[in-house]
Amino acid sequence: MAMIERVQADAVTALKAGDRERAGALRLIVSELQKAQKDGGADEVEVLQRERKRRLESARAYRDAERADLAAAEESEAELIVGYMPEQLSDEELHVIVGDVVAQSGASSPKELGKVMAAVMPRVKGRADGRRVSAAVQEKLTA
Repeated sequence: MAMIERVQADAVTALKAGDRERAGALRLIVSELQKAQKDGGADEVEVLQRERKRRLESARAYRDAERADLAAAEESEAELIVGYMPEQLSDEELHVIVGDVVAQSGASSPKELGKVMAAVMPRVKGRADGRRVSAAVQEKLTA
């Protein structure tokens, strides 16, 4: 079953269960997935990552504006999205991948961060946040 079909089915289930907030959030996700599919651009995982990031940024803005209720709603939507994303790499798995790429590329200084990042990101696509990858690469290159 494709991701979009799974999200649609979950939206229908949530609506039947009377969970309007969950159903509304899932409908927005379906809408973004359909839009990406129509445009022929980003894949499903990229769409989910982008939507999760939007929700977390909104939650941060709401917290700064002292609107804890709206921040909590955005954070719960972000957690809902995480349920549809591939399982994230552990720190150990990420460090192994980074170590392999550094060894293969022969990188030895932080100046080569971009080169290593360009090789690592396709290997961890959708399974590790760019910030985590960058931190792991920097740690490996400065060690």
